[in-house]
Amino acid sequence: MVLVVFLLAYLTRRKLDAANAWSGDFLWRAAFGANSKVPAGKAAVKWRGLLIVAVPAVLLAASEWYLRELGWRMAAYPLEFALLVMLMGAPGWRSPLEAYSASWARGDMQAAWHHIKDSLPARDRGAATSPDEMHLILSRSLMVNVFERFFLIAFWYVIGGPAAAFFARGVIALRDHWPQVTARPDFAALAEVLNWLPSRLLSFTFGVAGDLAGWMSEGKRVLVGVTLKTDQVLMAAANGALTGYALDPGRFSQIHPDEWADYGRRSLDAIRDLLNRSMLVWICVLALLVIAGVV
Repeated sequence: MVLVVFLLAYLTRRKLDAANAWSGDFLWRAAFGANSKVPAGKAAVKWRGLLIVAVPAVLLAASEWYLRELGWRMAAYPLEFALLVMLMGAPGWRSPLEAYSASWARGDMQAAWHHIKDSLPARDRGAATSPDEMHLILSRSLMVNVFERFFLIAFWYVIGGPAAAFFARGVIALRDHWPQVTARPDFAALAEVLNWLPSRLLSFTFGVAGDLAGWMSEGKRVLVGVTLKTDQVLMAAANGALTGYALDPGRFSQIHPDEWADYGRRSLDAIRDLLNRSMLVWICVLALLVIAGVV
């Protein structure tokens, strides 16, 4: 039943994302809004934020255990479906990416940057000094965003149930939306801990779902990079798994100078196809685990 619940939630969430509907971020911001003011000198205190996320996670775990003890485990599945739909999702990307690709094709890089800058983390918005850097920043942000809002949730849902999925997504929300900015680096460090195993599992999946030979020569090295961050792991693995220099704009422009105008669209299409195929691999593996009785 875990497979059925996740698959239905995933398909529903993809439909909502295509319609740019129902972003869960506003719920997290509303939950954190009561902590927008703290006494002087306590801006970096993070325990309140962790409690806001941890307490509901514990209640979810206790409720799931209690229903299992009563023999009513089936009653929790509709709630898990609704929770997964809320936790997953990356709406708001479709229109900016389409406009970005169109601007890139026209050679209007300033307009391309204007379309996607609000979709990037604040720390990266001033880092693009060339079209190549702009595209790599966008590609990294897209992959990390999809990973944290789909693959990360799927991993912790299968490993620890809805409570673990809620806690993992809550930590990501704390990193992005906690009102006290000075506390966010601590939440980011915790997020990297939660991302460590699933990001490396996804990097391995890139090799299965993409160019295995290219991944073996370049991407597999990130599996042993203990200190590498999530974005570094995903970018390195995807660069090896994608053919046609989809994540190497400099090399692409040298080999295919006449096709440079189409590079932005082709690169983004390659990234999205790789992520979609990788999710299909995860779903197939989950199905095999269910058949084997592991899950």
